[in-house]
Amino acid sequence: MKRLLLFVVIAAQHLRAAPHAAFFDAHCTKCHSGEKPKGKWRVDELSADFADPKGRARWEKVLEQIESGDMPPKSKPRPPENEANALTDWISAQVSAVTAKEGRVVLRRLNRTEYENTVNDLLGTSAKLQTMLPLDTSANGFDNVGDALHTSSFLMDQYLIAAEAALDQAITNRPKPPKLEQKRVGLEAAYQVKANSEKVFRKQEQRVVMFSSSQWVAATLFYIAERGTYRFRMSVSGVQSEGKPVTFSVKSGGGGMAGPKARLVGYYDAPADKPRIIEFTDQMEPKTSITILPYDLPNAQTVGKVGAEAWDGPGVAIDWVEMEGPLNETWPPESHRRLFGDMQQGKSPIYNQSDRVEVISDAPMADADRILRKFARRAFRRAVTDADMKPYLNLVAAKLAEPQSFEKAIRVGLSAIMIAPEFLFLREAPGKLDAPALASRLSYFIWSSTPDEELLTLAEQGKLSDPATLHAQVERLLKSSKAAAFTTNFTGQWLNLRELDFTMPNHIVYPHFDEMLRASMQRETELFFDEVIKDDLSIANFIASDFTMLNGRLAKHYGIDGVSGWEFQKVKLAPESHRGGLLTMASVLKVTANGTSTSPVIRGAWVLDRILGTPPKPPPENVSALEPDTRGTTTIREQLAKHRQVESCASCHVEIDPPGFALESFDVIGGYREKYVLDGRPANFRTGKPVDPADVLPDGRAFKNIDEFKQLLLADTDRIARALTTKLITYATGGPPQRIDHAKIDAIVAKAKTKNLGFRTLIHEIVASELFQRK
Repeated sequence: MKRLLLFVVIAAQHLRAAPHAAFFDAHCTKCHSGEKPKGKWRVDELSADFADPKGRARWEKVLEQIESGDMPPKSKPRPPENEANALTDWISAQVSAVTAKEGRVVLRRLNRTEYENTVNDLLGTSAKLQTMLPLDTSANGFDNVGDALHTSSFLMDQYLIAAEAALDQAITNRPKPPKLEQKRVGLEAAYQVKANSEKVFRKQEQRVVMFSSSQWVAATLFYIAERGTYRFRMSVSGVQSEGKPVTFSVKSGGGGMAGPKARLVGYYDAPADKPRIIEFTDQMEPKTSITILPYDLPNAQTVGKVGAEAWDGPGVAIDWVEMEGPLNETWPPESHRRLFGDMQQGKSPIYNQSDRVEVISDAPMADADRILRKFARRAFRRAVTDADMKPYLNLVAAKLAEPQSFEKAIRVGLSAIMIAPEFLFLREAPGKLDAPALASRLSYFIWSSTPDEELLTLAEQGKLSDPATLHAQVERLLKSSKAAAFTTNFTGQWLNLRELDFTMPNHIVYPHFDEMLRASMQRETELFFDEVIKDDLSIANFIASDFTMLNGRLAKHYGIDGVSGWEFQKVKLAPESHRGGLLTMASVLKVTANGTSTSPVIRGAWVLDRILGTPPKPPPENVSALEPDTRGTTTIREQLAKHRQVESCASCHVEIDPPGFALESFDVIGGYREKYVLDGRPANFRTGKPVDPADVLPDGRAFKNIDEFKQLLLADTDRIARALTTKLITYATGGPPQRIDHAKIDAIVAKAKTKNLGFRTLIHEIVASELFQRK
């Protein structure tokens, strides 16, 4: 009793600045005090200092519990409504006051993706820098949230290494190549064709037909002598394909046959009617090659038994392949000219290497000031002053005095700018963002990169404060090819698509899962996302839609006829397809399952978090996870029924399980099923019990299947819109909205509703909002 009184006294002391101590005494202190307080928090932990982030977080938790009605517990006397409202209003006011003073978003640095994009946009390079940097951590679902982006001495060392690697690619220290290398070869030049010509390759006049998809007969062409961007063109057609295109892949980067270092350039269709010219460019390294391989054709042994001449199955005919490069419209290359313009190159007076040329200067400090000042303006994303430039020019002067060559001294200054806090961090002062900060927030939102010259100039001219100008810039950025970064990075984290490769489906149970299906899964979701943005379609399409984006491989997986080849097209969905919307896309269904089984708990929690914005609480520590019954004697529903008998589990599972059960009609890789598949061989699978996708929502509404479940979700599109708006604001600003921002989110949604909750409209309303335009 004495200890309890002591805690009450302490709590009263902490709360003496608050006018609601009596409320806590009456409704909170009895349970939330002592050595083992309920909820693992005590009233005396509530400090009146709202400026302390940890203390403020505790108050916000109190606010959440009171507003939701979860506290005090329903078994306890309810506080008078006017007292509860007075307390929540007071907490909100205190949090608002601190947020207005300090800002909602903490200082954040560029993450790996943003750093690579920014450096390449500054220099005009295509350097692969992410692999040089440690992985970023995430908070609130995104890896660009300031709270998670820590900095260390190791990270700074890696930034310096990455900066130097990018400058190595940008700056050219060799004489102009004598001429552009151009080659045209036939497939007969590939050593695989020479070794297996009669078995799996057919020669027809000037072309070669490939009939096998075996990796060891992939046709490898060209060995690149010099790093650079190369253009490839090839004439292709399908043969014996019954009027349908034949798909093939191209990989690059391998030092021979497709190996671990080779990467996919893309899939292409060889049309059946007439030859088609395929063209692509790729950044190539010395001693690497490209590799051509048909898709979904028989293995080499099967074709070899009959022989290529007698084989009557489909194949890919290659007439010729051209290589041109390295591509440089000007010399020195554009990346070099961005830094040095037309400055003269010649032999360095300090480093007299026979094959090396460097930029030379008759007025080194004047040229250094001009070069670094121009670069720093773009790197710092704002106008720069003499004071800004002084430390970098001092570095150059010190290097010249050693002596170092002019170019090497400039490189030191450039590297220093690329690891400076003004470059690595997005500086935003509390209050309304100034024009440069607003330009940066906008460009990193949509492009994951630095503002371009147009956006930066508008910021310097003070024109971004004009709503019409800002609206036009959002439109311009969305229409740019660089907006692909928004699609990739936002969907990759919002929908968890980055984990598509986290598990590999069991090859015995799912032998038809392959690289092309995996690539098609991701591409469908990204193209669908783009389509909703492009046409300003309602975000209701993310729940249920009468169309999707399909190619032949994915259409086959979904059981939809009339689509063939790799190329994607907008496809009208039949009501009985059970598809439409994000929930039934193979990509989402794969990332919410492991390689062998599905779990309504995992999928249900995913829906609550990513779609409805109400992530469930972590499970109790003393409750073990469910294990799938490989014997097939019980269904997952029967196992969960026992699980839900645990009182501490039931309250959460009533929310989690319904969406999870609705998605049980889909297997590990998103195929539709009516029965569970157990272990076995493809020719003799053991089937389990029937899938039962029906359930009841917490509010009593029942559904029979995924189609009815989606319609129930659409009954509250405002909830869907608020959840998506919260995710977008977190991603766009680098910090999650707070509870006191709910009214601002509601205002954004209300404005978007005037245009049918169009997704493009929603993006515009977010950019125009106070949440976006203030720190």
